[in-house]
Amino acid sequence: MVRVIHSYSGFLILLFLSSFSWAALPISESINQWLDTEFVNSTLTREQQEKELLWFHRVSEPLRGMSIRVVSERIDTHWYEANVLTKAFEDITGIQVIHEITGEDDVIKKISTQMALGYNLYDAYINDSDLIGTHFRSDNIMAISDLMAQHGKDFTLPTLDLDDFIGLAFTTGPNGKIYQLPDQQFANLYWYRHDWFSREDFQEQFKSRYGYDLAVPQNWAAYEDIAEFFTMHVKEIDGVKVYGHMDYGKNDPSLGWRFSDAWLSMAGAGDKGLPNGLPVDEWGIRVENCSPVGASVSRGGALNSPAAKFALTKYIEWLDKYAPPDARNMNFSESGAVAAQGAIAQQIFWYTAFTADFIDPTLPVTDEQGRPKWRMAPSPRGPYWESGMKSGYQDNGAWTFLTSTPVDRQQAAWLYAQFVVSKTVSLQKMIKGLTPIRQSDIESDYMSKAAPNYGGLIEFYRSSARLSWTPTGTNVPDYPSMSKLWWQNIASAVSGKMTAEQAMDNLAEEMDSELKRLMNNAADNCQPKLNDVSPESTWLEKPGSPKPKLENEKPKGETLPYVEALQRWEIN
Repeated sequence: MVRVIHSYSGFLILLFLSSFSWAALPISESINQWLDTEFVNSTLTREQQEKELLWFHRVSEPLRGMSIRVVSERIDTHWYEANVLTKAFEDITGIQVIHEITGEDDVIKKISTQMALGYNLYDAYINDSDLIGTHFRSDNIMAISDLMAQHGKDFTLPTLDLDDFIGLAFTTGPNGKIYQLPDQQFANLYWYRHDWFSREDFQEQFKSRYGYDLAVPQNWAAYEDIAEFFTMHVKEIDGVKVYGHMDYGKNDPSLGWRFSDAWLSMAGAGDKGLPNGLPVDEWGIRVENCSPVGASVSRGGALNSPAAKFALTKYIEWLDKYAPPDARNMNFSESGAVAAQGAIAQQIFWYTAFTADFIDPTLPVTDEQGRPKWRMAPSPRGPYWESGMKSGYQDNGAWTFLTSTPVDRQQAAWLYAQFVVSKTVSLQKMIKGLTPIRQSDIESDYMSKAAPNYGGLIEFYRSSARLSWTPTGTNVPDYPSMSKLWWQNIASAVSGKMTAEQAMDNLAEEMDSELKRLMNNAADNCQPKLNDVSPESTWLEKPGSPKPKLENEKPKGETLPYVEALQRWEIN
């Protein structure tokens, strides 16, 4: 491969690049190079992989030479796409992809800007399905269903196999249309030091003090007891100060995710029903006939209900008492690797996206064979939680296309999106980032053999429990404008400027105001229709959410051995 760097007296001076491109090879050789060196692991046979990649080469012919731009958040999976898969895609299709990596909040800002201005900033976004409520209400989004039926029809991979995607329900609107194509998924689970919990001396001390076994907590009361035990009573292990809890509290947009990512549902603030609780979801928003009617208790919502206020109170209490002192000055990204450093006993709010970073054999949380000393398990549930409710949060980053993107650029970006989720690529991508999207990859022989290295990740995704861990649903009509209200109010409570009660009351009032604004400005597509204000007692006395304050918000702690806790993943 050569590049022109200077022209002199009619002669071109050429620089031969040191990095060799397989695009210079015949396409069959280029494909074989990638299959031999990068895409060795796949649920397809070698012949099937070759056919799939040859399809990408053939169908991309009219788009060859284009350069497109896409953007995604900053996790291992997307770094792999940006650093490796773009090169493979260009070699096979001749389409250059500039895959930009940035913060999740910035991705939301960028897609919101393009939706508002109608100007093509990026040709596709890997955008959380948390925006599904925004997307299906908007004319700015090109639904995947429409793309596949219209100008993307001839560019749709015959082996795409939509039924194989485990998160497709999360990206489908109430109208049955698929709005986004899943690219990666990760859940918010409980994480703990299995080796510490297995020590006989700790088990004896804990049972003597608290009256039940040191094991995987099933409720928040047990989690709190274990946090107190390691922080206040164990104190040090091998000369290192240890803590019974890890979290983050920095005044930052990620503080909002800490709560909107189902913390209230984990406490039990919402209603029964999957994926998001009906009629009240994990944001505390009540819906009637798909229209949001209020977030405050006075309008039938649960955002400032006793359960919600309890959830915020416990978050602050645990952060102050049982987490490292610098945790309150960390954001999501900064706090993510702390537990891997070896001084944290457990973490109630741990994203499985960090799994890849926790299996490095040089870390103090892995043993001599490189196996994890830690495990992930079902999240403990708050005192307001009832069987049949959502159990936690699952992130689903998915390919999203806007109507403002020119057709040919949509087609090229659609090819790239399908390439990075194709069966030729997806298993290897799962190995790199551990954010599965395909059932076939999860059930693969490779993952059966590798499961012990991942501390429970494969067991979770092979269980039916993953259906109880869900993203933000369709009740939230404008995620960009409403999500920012969370962190602004939560930060006031963390800093002490407001009490937990005041912060949730203020948040509920601001959420209702935003729903009212949307009610006046939205098209008639499940638009908000606010309930009139009523005395809170009117709603608290009715069955379901919002729920009245419990007399005892800390019942006796309950724990289960790890194996039995895993079995809980099979039942809700």
